Amino acid sequence: MRDLAPTITRQRLLVEGYYTIDVDEDVIGRFLNELPDVLGLRTYGRAAVFAPAGLGRQTNEGFDAFVPLIDSGISLYVWTAARFAALVLFTCKAFDSSAAAGFTRDFFAMTDSEYQQF
Repeated sequence: MRDLAPTITRQRLLVEGYYTIDVDEDVIGRFLNELPDVLGLRTYGRAAVFAPAGLGRQTNEGFDAFVPLIDSGISLYVWTAARFAALVLFTCKAFDSSAAAGFTRDFFAMTDSEYQQF
C-alpha cells in the first residue's frame, strides 16, 4: 500500500484470536482502559461497549467496543459464540505492536492468535 501521507505518523495493528475467559461489558471496558496504559497512549473519553443482541445473525452476536485516544482510537470486536476477538488499533503515535499483541493475548487468555501491523 502506497503511503499517501508520509508526513502524518500513522500506525495500525490488527490482533485476532480465540479467547478462553468469560467476556462481558465490564471485562471489555477494563481491557480498553488498561491497554492504552500498557502502550503509553492516552484516552480522552470512556470506553463505549455495545451489545446489539438479537439485531443480526446469531453467529455474529457479541460486542463492539471503542475507546478514543488523544492520538486516534482502539476498536474491539467480540464474537461470543465462537469465542473469537479482533482488535484494531489506529494511532498517530508510535507504539510497540508486540506489546499490544502480547497484552491482548494474555488478557483474554487466547489459545491461538495472530497479529499484523500495517
